[in-house]
Amino acid sequence: MENIKLVKLGMRNSLATTVYVVIVAVILNNGERIFGTMKNIIGPVAFLLLFVTSAAITGFLVLGQPIMLYVDNQRRDAIRLFIYTLAWLFAFILIVLVMNFLW
Repeated sequence: MENIKLVKLGMRNSLATTVYVVIVAVILNNGERIFGTMKNIIGPVAFLLLFVTSAAITGFLVLGQPIMLYVDNQRRDAIRLFIYTLAWLFAFILIVLVMNFLW
């Protein structure tokens, strides 16, 4: 697979992960306003289910395509895509930190 295509796939996967994380962060930040105060077991259960689901979704977004490439004997492309995805995630982390600093 072309290197440029792998870079774009890594960016797309990282951007999708970042957007998902932002959505979950907004929900968690406004949880009491959205869902109200939960004074029973439902609150912690809902949070843990969201946590597990988030781990699965972000794991799929970051590792899904590299694993499929690896299984298809495209090992170098799989490793490069994984590295590009992590590099883009790091770039998005830096952007968020700079935005936080400037805000």
